[in-house]
Amino acid sequence: MDNLFRSRHSKKDDAEHWIGISDLMSGLMMMFLFIAVAYMYYVQVERENIKEIAVAYKDTQVAIYNDLNNEFKSDLPRWNASIDRNTLQVTFNNPEVLFRSGSPELSTQFQAMLSDFFPRYVAVLSRYRGAIDEIRIEGHTSSDWGTLHGDEAYFPNMALSQDRTRSVLQYVLSKLTSGADRDWVRSSFAAVGYSSSRRLVDASSTAEDAARSRRVNFRVFTNSELQIRTIIERLDGNQR
Repeated sequence: MDNLFRSRHSKKDDAEHWIGISDLMSGLMMMFLFIAVAYMYYVQVERENIKEIAVAYKDTQVAIYNDLNNEFKSDLPRWNASIDRNTLQVTFNNPEVLFRSGSPELSTQFQAMLSDFFPRYVAVLSRYRGAIDEIRIEGHTSSDWGTLHGDEAYFPNMALSQDRTRSVLQYVLSKLTSGADRDWVRSSFAAVGYSSSRRLVDASSTAEDAARSRRVNFRVFTNSELQIRTIIERLDGNQR
């Protein structure tokens, strides 16, 4: 009888033991399911955020371009300048009137153009300060430096392009009378020289267009890309 009682008691304990494990496993499965659903919802929300940022980026891009174009469309031909709709890049294309040959010194004609252009440029972009991450003054050169080519020409041109963009930034900053505008320019503008790394080629061939390669750009970068990159990094971090 004792053996029979112990056998029945043991079977009861085993049954209760397995029921307990089954309940535990069910609870764990429900918890993992809840986590999976919550994460899927989180990912969906972040994707929607990216979509909203992309739409806002496009709208902001179009608005900035339209305002810049409306402000300067009558001036662009006489400045030999252009505005790119996709990059929000204002380019001054006439190297003969920008700087003295081989020098970072601004020509008198370019100074007059910048004096007219820059205060109005800042006034337009000031409407979008919250959406702008950075504005770059970009200097570009052709690949030649006298009789030098390759690296021997690249590094002198790098120094020249950097010196020229600094000269431009220093000059345009002096044309602003508002202290708030000057503070914003100092915190948001960068002067970058690219040497000949982004030289332009002739449309009908692969040959470099040396004259068009020598140019100065004012380029707007909005903060939409930074916001999207932050969301993607956050998603990647949660997946690890």
